[in-house]
Amino acid sequence: MAQTKGNQYCQGDTILITGGCGFIGINLVKQLADKGYRIRVLDNLSTGKEKNLKKLLISYPQPTAVDLIVGDIRNQAIVNQNIKGAVAVVHLAAHTDVIGSLENPKEDWDINVNGTLNLLEACRKNGVAKFIFASSNAVLGEQPPPIDESVIPRPLSPYGASKLAGEALCSSYCHSFGLETSTLRFANCYGPYSEHKNSVITKFMKCAMEGMPLTIYGDGNQTRDFIHVDDICRAIFLALTKQSSPGGEVFQIATGKETSINSLARLIGEIAGRELQIIHQPERKGEIKRNYSDINKARTMLGFKPKVELKAGLKDLWQWFQKEEKQ
Repeated sequence: MAQTKGNQYCQGDTILITGGCGFIGINLVKQLADKGYRIRVLDNLSTGKEKNLKKLLISYPQPTAVDLIVGDIRNQAIVNQNIKGAVAVVHLAAHTDVIGSLENPKEDWDINVNGTLNLLEACRKNGVAKFIFASSNAVLGEQPPPIDESVIPRPLSPYGASKLAGEALCSSYCHSFGLETSTLRFANCYGPYSEHKNSVITKFMKCAMEGMPLTIYGDGNQTRDFIHVDDICRAIFLALTKQSSPGGEVFQIATGKETSINSLARLIGEIAGRELQIIHQPERKGEIKRNYSDINKARTMLGFKPKVELKAGLKDLWQWFQKEEKQ
């Protein structure tokens, strides 16, 4: 990757971001564009919103700094055509719905595995230097927390299995073809531009705004490691720019803190300024009961350190949702 003094990268360096109109993608486009990268977004707009990207681009003096290609990662011709000239790929595009993967495992596999293979092949043939793969703690299944990279994966859902297959492909392309890959296992991410997500924080925020009760599946004692999207994007940038990485590594990207769904509901109630009604439903198959991560490897090898505290991040997100509702 081209580099100038002070570890600043040339504005001519092009990064391809798949799923760049999605939740994490939009936030990553902003961070990388702010740092002077040229961004090429490949997104089929099945969940991502072009209007969010257009809204973001209004703030940049050079409208050509970010290009959008509407296309599907399962289309090898589109992938090959648009990967040319990129020095790195950040692969965010995926079918991310655990429950949806139970309903249609084949589609989940096609998007998450065949799509990833298409991208890796295109990288190999076009001399791309780095490939950052967005994975998930769903690959590990139910494990005694805190989980780290040494845990043997036991996915509970087709989604988790498809992400594990993507991790294996990244490892194989690193060791067989010399492509420098980094796999980042994201914990439960929240933040701006998540209005279309089925995540628990987005659902709770929307219900609280509308005065509706919150639905909790199971007893609410299940736990998650909630990480703000700014910290996720910071980890991606570190993986992109780390010069001493041996490649083929897997990293847990999280806060290292455990929060129960009941505690999350109380926090959102505090932010909303009122007690929220709770409705309990039976627990859902394929979902993990306890989950949080040990992030020592990411801290040591990437220099990663999460900065956004949960309550502060939730307050900012609440304000963002309020602003969006008025527009």
